[in-house]
Amino acid sequence: MKDLRRYLVFKYIQYLVLPSPNIIISLLGSFASLYVMLILTFPSVSRKSTAVFIGSIAQADILVGCSMFSAISAGMIRSELSSASFQSALKQNLQIANIHASSLLLSCVTLEAFLIAFLPVETRHIRNVRCARLASKIIWAVVITECFLYQLECVKGLNISYLGIHRQIQLLLNFFYEATALLKLFIYPIGVLLRIFNLYLFYKMYFRDDYS
Repeated sequence: MKDLRRYLVFKYIQYLVLPSPNIIISLLGSFASLYVMLILTFPSVSRKSTAVFIGSIAQADILVGCSMFSAISAGMIRSELSSASFQSALKQNLQIANIHASSLLLSCVTLEAFLIAFLPVETRHIRNVRCARLASKIIWAVVITECFLYQLECVKGLNISYLGIHRQIQLLLNFFYEATALLKLFIYPIGVLLRIFNLYLFYKMYFRDDYS
C-alpha cells in the first residue's frame, strides 16, 4: 500500500538520514506508527515478511511514548538523586532502544528489497514470515541487552557495599561495566556502517542498469 511505502520513507529519513530526530519528528513518527499499526490489522494487507518488519518498526515507537512518560513523571515526582539519575538514564535508554531497533529493522527492509531485486529465486526460502519474525526477535534481544547494560551504569557510582552484595556479584557487575565501555566504542562506527550499508543497497537498486 502507498501509505506503508510513505511510512517507510519517513522512517528512513527519521533514523538513517537525520543526525538526531527532534521532538516534533518523533511525535509525527509516533502518530504515523499508530496509523500503520491500525492499517496492518486490515485483512486486505498482505501478510508477508515486509509487513512483519514494518509492524516491528511501528511497535518500536511505543518506546517514544514510554520515554516521554518517564520524563513527565520524573518532573512531577520529587525523588532522591539516585532515583532521578535512574529515571534520566531510563528515559535516554528508551530513546536509544527505539532508534537502534528501528534502524536495524529498516536495514532488514532494505536488504529484503535488495534480495528481491537481485536474487529473487535464490533467497526465496529466507524471505518469509518465519525468518522475518526470527530476525525481529534477535534485533529486539540485542537492543534490550544493550540498554540493560547502559541502565546498569546507574549503580556504578553508588556505594553498594552496605547491601552485603557477594563478591561474585560484584565481579559480574564489573564485567558488565567493562562490556558497556567496550560496547560504546563500537556503537558510533556501527551506526556509520549501517548508513553506508543502506546507501549502498539503495544505490545498487535505483541506479542499476536494467538493460545489461
